[in-house]
Amino acid sequence: MSFVIRDVREHELDSVLALNNNAGSAILPLDPAKLHDFYDNAEYFRVAERDGNLAGFLVGFGSASGHDSCNFAWFKQRYPHFFYIDRIVVASRRRGGGVGRAFYADVQSYAELRYPLLCSEVFLDHGADSALLFHGSFGFHEAGQNVMPEVDVRASMMMKELCSYPWIRQTYGDALPDLPWVGRPRRPQPRDSRATGT
Repeated sequence: MSFVIRDVREHELDSVLALNNNAGSAILPLDPAKLHDFYDNAEYFRVAERDGNLAGFLVGFGSASGHDSCNFAWFKQRYPHFFYIDRIVVASRRRGGGVGRAFYADVQSYAELRYPLLCSEVFLDHGADSALLFHGSFGFHEAGQNVMPEVDVRASMMMKELCSYPWIRQTYGDALPDLPWVGRPRRPQPRDSRATGT
């Protein structure tokens, strides 16, 4: 059966939270407030849906965001312009079915039009071979390591150069063509504005 990747909807955040907090030690837990912060501020927040159920999600931020992750800060200290994958979670029953690969293809399609680098991290203290191999198969390499002080976890800081970006930037600058497949960055709005329609 096939699945679709699309923007998350606010009423799905409880299901996203459950997916995240049941993912195990390779993903840091979230609370509802932090997840709503992601919903309000993430440039990319998409879910995979299969048979009417969520099969996973991916959250990402551009380098100009005010994202407060220490791993995001590690990249920001070293690179001026990048897109950061904060987390990807695939439901355990859907792992190995191509959902993660579809997410990475989708987020790269989004990022390469706007950023020269795609960045992520892999926690090294929890059996990282499958995640390292997954990232390596997408052309990522380790740019360094970071110990996350708040949780004492060592992370491999993974980076990939997006080879399409220089040509796109030279050809289109900040004015990408208005094509349906190009999409536009999420324009997060405060929840109050969405609720009142203003």
